[in-house]
Amino acid sequence: MFTAFARAFKTPDLRKKLLFTLGIIVIYRLGAHIPAPGVDYTKVQQCIDQADSGGLLGLMQMFSGGALLQITIFALGIMPYITASIILQLLTVVIPRLEALKKEGQSGTAKITQYTRYLTVALAVLQGTGLVATARSGALFQNCTVGDQIVADKSVFTTIIMVITMTAGTAAVMWLGELITDRGIGNGMSILMFISIAATFPGALWAIKESGKLADGWIEFGTVILIGFVMVGLVVFVEQAQRRIPVQYAKRMIGRRSYGGTSTYIPLKVNQAGVIPVIFASSLLYIPALIVQFSNSKAGWATWITDNFVEQNEPYYMVAYFLLIVFFAFFYVAISFNPDEVADNMKKYGGFIPGIRAGRPTAEYLSYVLNRITWPGSLYLALIALVPTMALAGFGGANANFPFGGTSILIIVGVGLETVKQIESQLQQRNYEGFLR
Repeated sequence: MFTAFARAFKTPDLRKKLLFTLGIIVIYRLGAHIPAPGVDYTKVQQCIDQADSGGLLGLMQMFSGGALLQITIFALGIMPYITASIILQLLTVVIPRLEALKKEGQSGTAKITQYTRYLTVALAVLQGTGLVATARSGALFQNCTVGDQIVADKSVFTTIIMVITMTAGTAAVMWLGELITDRGIGNGMSILMFISIAATFPGALWAIKESGKLADGWIEFGTVILIGFVMVGLVVFVEQAQRRIPVQYAKRMIGRRSYGGTSTYIPLKVNQAGVIPVIFASSLLYIPALIVQFSNSKAGWATWITDNFVEQNEPYYMVAYFLLIVFFAFFYVAISFNPDEVADNMKKYGGFIPGIRAGRPTAEYLSYVLNRITWPGSLYLALIALVPTMALAGFGGANANFPFGGTSILIIVGVGLETVKQIESQLQQRNYEGFLR
């Protein structure tokens, strides 16, 4: 990995792309520390250490690079864009118009991207309004005595300015990501997501050391680092694992030219769904606690939800989290990979799986293989997601302080692997290494 980066900096055009990407990252991190207008930054810093950032709030805090609770101009980060992308991807399966656009190729993809941008801005307005309203009421920092003083001016004008600023910040983040994609290295949004998560690691690791009790916290610190290395190795191994379905294309004569007669394969990853099931499960499990928080009910059902679904180390929460991740893994794979469509395309171009008849038998075989590899993939996702709770059970630390959680490790490893692959592929195109040997 480091060799690839060293060689990349020796190549002039790649060096320009890498420096451009680093410049955008610096701008993004600066924006994550500029307070939004109307926010008393000193009061925010008084409350930030006492904040309980679990559940969906912790997920948004992670994707914003720690900017959410500081209520900066980039407080929403890339979360609205991620949500909009997932919604559009799900709607593509349901709405025929979007499905037709997807099949149109580059022009259709550009149209869907435009819809994603519009939806991102709309979601930014909605989430920004919710964040400002929560900050004004003091509910953002429930355990802080000055939590309701963060936004001193509670007028409508100040609220509108804050929402507009955060929405503009989200649009700027989206633009920065697209700049990286066009003129830098890697996928822009993935790179910004990577930086947002990595930026929270030093503070989280030091918080674990400070809260530790064994040898001034160094034993807990070293244990967490060791667990992190083991998890990274496991995630790299599973993320690279795939089942390759061999495909052969029959030779065809068109005029005097021969086409086909080649062999290839269909790569089916063990973790075909990526990190999406973890995000879905976290968001869904936050809804009961959110209902209780806004209802202020003292009924039996509200007490039961507070006792079992607010803290992440509760048995009911962990079981529900595990089952939801497994369910959403199968659900997302089912809507993102269509065996019937793949089988029809293979049949159209004269392709077949050795030993399997083209058409319906091929679709059934692909569905059978996909279901078999999704089981271990979903169980792996669920176990990785529960690592923070299990790892800190003996330390007495907060789950939110564990940096090597399932979502963060999956994103960091996935983005890192894809970026290095892209750098290596561009190096091979320029230097032809491995081609002439």
